[in-house]
Amino acid sequence: MSKRILVVEDQEDNRKIMRDLLTASGFVLIEAETGEEGVAAASREKPDLILMDIQLPGLDGYAATRQIRENADLKKTPIIAVTSYALSGDDKKAFAAGCDGYVTKPFSPRQLLAKIREYLP
Repeated sequence: MSKRILVVEDQEDNRKIMRDLLTASGFVLIEAETGEEGVAAASREKPDLILMDIQLPGLDGYAATRQIRENADLKKTPIIAVTSYALSGDDKKAFAAGCDGYVTKPFSPRQLLAKIREYLP
């Protein structure tokens, strides 16, 4: 059975890149454009892994991650921040919010897949 990945990303270009990469690698994709949609989709779909953008309209990725972590069914679901925030300390903020991994944009497809495979071997 294919692993299901929730991508929470507001930019269509970035979603398309991830959609093409992940579906070609055999994953089933669930997409959300906002933090609120991401929290709802995570609760409803129970994905195997979540790729979370941090800079989202409305509820940002930090707050969305914290809300997802409040759901007992999703406490152990790996969440990887995929963000253009690359300043010193931004990774610590993501980890403090509940993210398990951190990948900066622009990312190489190989780098993103390697990070995903750390959590979904």
